[in-house]
Amino acid sequence: MKKTLFVLLISLIAVTSNGCSEPAAEPGVPVLNLRGVIQNRDSKQNTIFRFTVDVTPVPVKEIKVKYQTLEETAKGGKDFIVASGTLTIPAGQSTGEIEVTVLPDSLRQDDLMFFVELTAPENAKTGEMSKAPGTILNDGTWFPVDGKGFVAPATYSGMNLVWNEEFNGKFLNPAAWIHETGGTGWGNNELQNYTTSEKNAFLSGGYLVIEARKEQSGSNAYTSARIISKDKKTFTYGRIDIRAKLPSGKGIWPALWMLGNNISQAGWPACGEIDIMEYLGHETSKVYGTLHWGPKWDNHIYKGGNIMLSSGHFYEQFHVFSLLWTADKLTILLDNSPYFSLRKDEITGGEYPFDKPHFFIMNVAVGGNWPGNPDNTTQFPQRMVVDYIRVYQ
Repeated sequence: MKKTLFVLLISLIAVTSNGCSEPAAEPGVPVLNLRGVIQNRDSKQNTIFRFTVDVTPVPVKEIKVKYQTLEETAKGGKDFIVASGTLTIPAGQSTGEIEVTVLPDSLRQDDLMFFVELTAPENAKTGEMSKAPGTILNDGTWFPVDGKGFVAPATYSGMNLVWNEEFNGKFLNPAAWIHETGGTGWGNNELQNYTTSEKNAFLSGGYLVIEARKEQSGSNAYTSARIISKDKKTFTYGRIDIRAKLPSGKGIWPALWMLGNNISQAGWPACGEIDIMEYLGHETSKVYGTLHWGPKWDNHIYKGGNIMLSSGHFYEQFHVFSLLWTADKLTILLDNSPYFSLRKDEITGGEYPFDKPHFFIMNVAVGGNWPGNPDNTTQFPQRMVVDYIRVYQ
């Protein structure tokens, strides 16, 4: 008898406890889950982010659910318009939509994030995704640049400025520059696809920005840009100054260099190659200058040198990379200090190529035989910023 009373008492306690707790969901009650949005931000006009609410199963009753935006790295009133309200999803409809207005901004900056959250549903319950992110992709064409660093002399004794590119305006000058495109490895097992996209090359405030990005493009996992002046702006002899700030990171390989304009006829390396600056992104205080020549691809000759900064890193501020080129000698300089020279009589094996016009190339490669590939320490995007190119003769 005592045992029976004890069981009855335990049963009453269980019923009372259950009555004070959250009631169990009814079978078939619709579940609401919110999808996140990843979208580019427009630089001139509002962008609408549309968040979809999925309803499973299809409801037989009208559903109402409250929603609100929540700040994260994106801020209400600056990056998006704060929104809240009640979403109504009619019976028989499997989705609803919430719109959030993202404000325009032309700044090229890191991606920003905010959230939309669902609360207090009627005739439904929220699922695992009751809160979802809105990711703002900031691919604007205004990139703030700190211009500090070395500045080359504006004039040189006995020489005149014969051509200069200051990268003013909104677009590259088509009379001077074209894009080379493709993702075939460029003879070095590189990983990037060179594109014509403004994501990869754009002008901002008097600077050219070449940006390497981790994004799929065809069969390539990275994109970047390669800008050349072939058949447009070519030079033989003189002094060339290029002021630039470099990127960093394992597998990042920027270069400022020249090729003989007769490459289509003579081929490489017979056309000659002048590497005014090459840099491996994991060696952030060291740059290389190199000359390449030779009769055939498999009979390639090169000589070069390198220089280390006494302090600091090339990604911290601008430096000037220069070539002093005469009929008898080529000298490569960093911040007006020579660190590698080669005389004409030292360049043997094949026809001498450095008495013919050469064109400019500016690019940021990703991966390749020399730098190796990016690893989990490499951050993207990476940018080379070029202030100017000046040619004196």
